[in-house]
Amino acid sequence: MSNERSKKQHEDLVRALKARFEKNVNRHKGLEWGQVQAKLEANAEKLWSLSEMEKTGGEPDVVGHDKKTGEYIFYDCSAESPKGRRSLCYDRQALDSRKEQKPKNSAMDLAAAIGVELLTEEQYRELQKLGEFDTKTSSWVKTPSNIRKLGGALFCDRRFDTVFVYHNGAESYYAARGFRGWLRV
Repeated sequence: MSNERSKKQHEDLVRALKARFEKNVNRHKGLEWGQVQAKLEANAEKLWSLSEMEKTGGEPDVVGHDKKTGEYIFYDCSAESPKGRRSLCYDRQALDSRKEQKPKNSAMDLAAAIGVELLTEEQYRELQKLGEFDTKTSSWVKTPSNIRKLGGALFCDRRFDTVFVYHNGAESYYAARGFRGWLRV
């Protein structure tokens, strides 16, 4: 029974990814779904990660193709920061440093648990060239170690048709701040 259910979940995910791929051709000009699907079918672990991205509201889609490795690059392309990944501080160190009112998790830990990485500031800016994202929310981005060592972390959003990068204490968390992940398949 569970095997049939997982097969159906697999088919539903692939169907959803295909529909999103076909609806948003501007994100991946020149790429063909058949080749993407073949890669997905050959990578059960990556398909699981995409499923987790989908379950948490990320709406993953192909945004590039690495010609050297043959891998396809997926980013979370939901209009706002994924709903199932908000109210998180930046990393485990920040989570452990909170004495009270701790969030349930950290962005870095949850990303690792679902097998993705946080977008870097550069990747976040690339995503914003494909549409308008985070106009009401914000997303943690991978923070350079020199900033993190001093207790800070970076996040981005889009306001006034401009992408902004901000800083906060890594232990902070907000209902409107999550993170966007990326994955190579």
